[in-house]
Amino acid sequence: MAAKMIRVVAAVVERDGRYLITQRRDQAVLPLLWEFPGGRAEEGERDEDALKRELRERIDAEAVIGQKLTEKHHVYDGYAVALCLYAATLDATRPVRARRVKDFRWVTSDEFEQYPFPDADQATMDLLLGIKRYEP
Repeated sequence: MAAKMIRVVAAVVERDGRYLITQRRDQAVLPLLWEFPGGRAEEGERDEDALKRELRERIDAEAVIGQKLTEKHHVYDGYAVALCLYAATLDATRPVRARRVKDFRWVTSDEFEQYPFPDADQATMDLLLGIKRYEP
């Protein structure tokens, strides 16, 4: 039986050479790992609408969603993820705050290796930013 495919959308937000990453909560699937902010798209929901909703819910941010940067499929034990990354810009007048995430950070691409990411996110970051942490 094929693994159930979950569509996940995430924002690549860059400000002054730093990227916004968020940490999953203790009780989440893949707890305490870091990722680009976003979440699951609901059935029939447009990616851009899902991403705006998830950014509001998770980090209290209003965003303008730009172009789709990449899509990567990854199979985990019992399910599969289609991770779609979009360029996004946040309303700079509204401070980011952790609502449905444990924490958030603004980090340079050189600092990514200090933060553990889920496999799907890692593969996408490697492709997008030309980063290679480990050999597959």
